[in-house]
Formats: sequence, structure tokens, C-alpha cells
Amino acid sequence: MIIGAGFGGLSAAALLARDGFDVTVIEKTEQPGGRASVYAEKGYNFDMGPSWYLMPDVYEKFFSDFDKKPEDFFILKNLNPLYRIFYYDMKVFDISADIEENYKLFDSFEENGGKKLEEYLKSSQELYDFSVNEMLYKDYRSVLDLLSGKLLLKSTKLRLWENLQHYVNKQFKSDEARKILEYAIGFLGGSPANTPSFYHLVSHADLTLGVFYPQGGMREIVKAVKELAESYGAKFIFNEPVKFLEVHDHIIKRVITSKGVYEPDLVVSNADYHHTEIDLLTPENRTYDVNYWDKKVLSPSAMVIYLGIKRKVDGLAHHNLFLEKDWEDGFNAVFNPKMVAWPKNPSYYVNIPSLTDKYAAPDGCETIYILAPLAPGLEDTPELREAFYNLIMDDLELKLGDKIRQDVVVKKIFALTDFEERYNAFKGTAFGLAHTLDQTALFRPAHKSKKIRNLYYTGQYTHPGIGVPMTMVSSQIISKEIKEKYGELS
Repeated sequence: MIIGAGFGGLSAAALLARDGFDVTVIEKTEQPGGRASVYAEKGYNFDMGPSWYLMPDVYEKFFSDFDKKPEDFFILKNLNPLYRIFYYDMKVFDISADIEENYKLFDSFEENGGKKLEEYLKSSQELYDFSVNEMLYKDYRSVLDLLSGKLLLKSTKLRLWENLQHYVNKQFKSDEARKILEYAIGFLGGSPANTPSFYHLVSHADLTLGVFYPQGGMREIVKAVKELAESYGAKFIFNEPVKFLEVHDHIIKRVITSKGVYEPDLVVSNADYHHTEIDLLTPENRTYDVNYWDKKVLSPSAMVIYLGIKRKVDGLAHHNLFLEKDWEDGFNAVFNPKMVAWPKNPSYYVNIPSLTDKYAAPDGCETIYILAPLAPGLEDTPELREAFYNLIMDDLELKLGDKIRQDVVVKKIFALTDFEERYNAFKGTAFGLAHTLDQTALFRPAHKSKKIRNLYYTGQYTHPGIGVPMTMVSSQIISKEIKEKYGELS
């Protein structure tokens, strides 16, 4: 049995069903996808969560496990520009799918900026290739697993002692270049100051490999993986939250839900890791206690705004980043325990899928998705949400020179308490654990319970971490381990 139909649960279901296991996926909400749910109203269709299709090589490897390709299920469009930057001083510039154009852009930021970017991306690619080939698909259970020969040889280039902010600031002098390259760490739910510099490999993922869009939205990937799982016999049950995992002699004997009782031989949890451990298990059966979780560095929560506009909006690309001058204040408001608050000058992200996808909005209309990071655990009230909404919209309208709010026909706000209630997310985190040095690889929560013999975990809390491709890799890791232990049944 798999608990949760997020990308981790869906991909685990497909892999295990392919290997002959009798798979049932039980999901709390009304639809598959987890954070990649869909919200629809008045002909406007929103991907509620993930909106970036990055690391196409990882998707290709996943589908190749079934002798398939992504293109067998959905049409990918290579975006150009990759994204648009709205700088705090009203400057606007595009990050191009043509890397030579980006070299020219960086030359405009500072002397030899293009050459510096070229060298930066060479390093990024080297670490990316090493990570994918040597680290990504491996489980880590002890320090010995980290001390492989290749990893030791690469250790000096990994620069484990240095954070991303320091590394980028050594390479570049201009504020524009620094902000662009540091913002990429947002894909991993961290800040430049608390993320190891080797994660600059993410710049290879967007600037070199490119940014894509699956026609129909990220929901098409959800649909594809669910169809794969069902083609091998996996069954899905929705609107049925799990309430308790009954354990005897270190084995889950019964899964108790809001509607019934199941007696599986094996359980894979794709539910929020903290929720599974703290809410579904008794203390003696937990691998990680309350104190463990209280010491963890969480990735941000967020306020996400879904707007349906009854006309087209000019000036925006598919992906847009609005970067504020008070950069560090924004990160402190999210990550510094002494300074957390609703930000006063937030940087934020705007996604306009209707520019690329005719199904995202009615003809002549626009869907707008706005995300601003927030500290997990903040107070969340309708009044705070509305004030923050207006703060963001004031800035957006000023920079576009367009009174968007007067033409809003659909408006939905999703924030901290919604993440807690819909996804059982610990403190309302939108992503899970941040990728700090002591929350990387071996130091992330384990794939296998240390107390319960038939309980495994997949998803963004485990190695390799945050993001749709990473959760699918997590399932590839555990499915391999389960097959090796229990045998391929097909």
C-alpha cells in the first residue's frame, strides 16, 4: 500500500506495479498529484503547485524504465525566454534559451560578465553531471556510503565549507548577476546563505538544459504517471485520509483510514514525513521524534495567488521573477528565526501559463499564478493574506503599468494553513526540508524506517530532495531496494 498520490507516490506505484506488486494507493484529497493538484473555476485552469519543467534528462530516465519517453504522453515546448527578470529599479531583462544571448546580457552587467558566466556554467555542469551519475540515484545509510573513491576525489570541488552566496559573490561583482544566479536556489527551497555552494549545479539545469512546458500543464505529468501505474494494475482510492498505522512486533499490520481498515504486507508513505511519524505512529515506533523535527531547517511556505483575468495582460513572459533591492531582508523574513515575518518588500514569482497553453484560460483571457515565499509557522489570517495580496499587486501593477485587479474574475489565495490542512505539511512548509549541508544526502530523513520493518518513505523529505524530478528519483531508489529485498514478482 502507498499512502499519498503525490509525485513520489505515483512514481512508486508505477515502478512497484511494473515489478509485479499488488499496489493500492490511498489518497487523502480528491485528486492525484499532491502539491501538483489542479484548481479550476469559470474556464480558468491552474496548476496549484509545481510549474517549472526542469532537468529533462531525469524525466527521460524515469520513463525509459518503462521503455517510454515523455513525448509518448505529453508535448513539451522549449520556452524562450526561459524567464523574465523584473529588477527593483524598473529594469527588465530576459534570460534567453540561447546561451550566447545570456553571455551578452552578463557582459552588460559587468566587465567580462559573459566569460565569467561561461566559466560558472562549466563548473555547474561538471557538478551536475557528477551528481546525476554518482550521487542522485544512490541511497545513503551511513557515512561509509559517502566516502566512495569518486566522491573523495571530487570533494575539493564540492567546496562543502562554502555557501552559495559567498561562492557567487566571488565570481561576480554586479548585483544583477548575483541575484539571477542566487535566485536559482529557490528551486531547492533554500537561501543563498544557508545552501552549500555545490548546489550551483542548478544553474546548469535552467540556463543550459533549458526550461520546458508540458502542453496542458504539469497536471499532464501527473496524468501520465498515474496512467503508467494503472497500466500495470495499480489501484487508486481518493478522499480517504489515513488516520493511524497499527504496528505489532515492528511490522505495520493494519492501516486505519477514515473509511476502513487495510492489512498490507508493505507500506510506502508519500505523505508528509513529519505527519506520518508524529501523527500516524505511536512514539515507540518513530524513527524521528518531535525534537528531531523542531531542530530541522524547513524550506519556505508560500502564499500562492491564482487569478483569472478577463482580458490579456501585456509585458509578462511565461515565467517571471520580480527581484527586490532588499534581498537579504526578504531571506531573513523567511529563514532567520529572530526576524521571521510577513515580508514588507517581497521578491516574488509570476507564472502566466495561458501565454503558452490555450487550455489554461478562456479565449482572450489570462491565468496568473503568483508565489511569494513565507516563513513556515507564521500566523495566517484572512486579514494578513489580503494585505499581502494588495502589497504584491501594488508592486506588480506599478511595474507593468496596468491595473490588473479591476479585471479579476477568479481569485483564490492558498497559504500556510492551507498547506497544513490539505497536505498535512509540517508548519505549512510548501516544499519540505531545506538543502543545508547537514540536510543533504545521508543527513536527510531515511527512505527506510529504522523501527518498522515494512515501512518505506518517498518524496521531497528524503534524498535527493525537493522538486518533481527529485521525488521521482526517490521512488526509483526505494523501488530498487524493495525489489532487491522482496524479489521481482512479475
